[in-house]
Amino acid sequence: MVFRPQSAPERLREVVLSAEAAGVAELWLWEDCFAQGGLTSAAAALAWTQRLRVGVGLLPVPLRNPALAAMEIATLARLFPGRFVPGLGHGVLDWMGQVGSRVLSPMTLLREYTVAVRGLLHGDTVDVDGRYVHLDDVALDWPPRQVPPLLLGARGPKTLRLAGEVADGVILDSGVTPEMVRAARPEIDAGTVAARRTDPLRVVAFVEVGTSAEQVVDGAAAYGEAGVDVVVFQASSEDPDAEPLIAACAALGRG
Repeated sequence: MVFRPQSAPERLREVVLSAEAAGVAELWLWEDCFAQGGLTSAAAALAWTQRLRVGVGLLPVPLRNPALAAMEIATLARLFPGRFVPGLGHGVLDWMGQVGSRVLSPMTLLREYTVAVRGLLHGDTVDVDGRYVHLDDVALDWPPRQVPPLLLGARGPKTLRLAGEVADGVILDSGVTPEMVRAARPEIDAGTVAARRTDPLRVVAFVEVGTSAEQVVDGAAAYGEAGVDVVVFQASSEDPDAEPLIAACAALGRG
């Protein structure tokens, strides 16, 4: 389930508690400019719950130094082991331009950034002097004992292949259809082959459906058959309230 940024931050607590009570597996947050902070919202959601996994899809990489991002992710991973799922991405380029953080090569930045953050989370000492990422003998004092999967948000074929190469999974954002998922899988697989990786990647899709239990079941089945591991349902931007979808999941649990 998604808590969309069109909802006021003060509504987060009631939605989070409703989601946990309904048996929702994961609640996802966005870090859209210029709405709620993704990491602060995730920390609150995790602290209010006992079981719910919380994801941020996604954190725009131009906005944070990779060492800071790794510190924040590691802190949440240690405080709430196995319950935080971070996602990284280019961010909306126009928004990045508004804050003076747009780069000439978003792909280069995303590659350098992801490799650096993933290395830090795995306890490595990272030295890199890239085009955009510069770290000199950096290691986390408190790397997570249970390293969370680091996902990349992707649309185009280049970013999908990059996710296959350097991330632990991919987020396919809203508007994706089952046919688009099927088209994306070969690109992701091409990245894993290029990197000679054998570990499976987690594919997450954000999906808009109706609010009935039947629509939720049908949507999960259609996207699962297309190759999605985690289907994340979200309300529309015009009516962003997550509660009707949570109620549908609760009804399924009672059934």
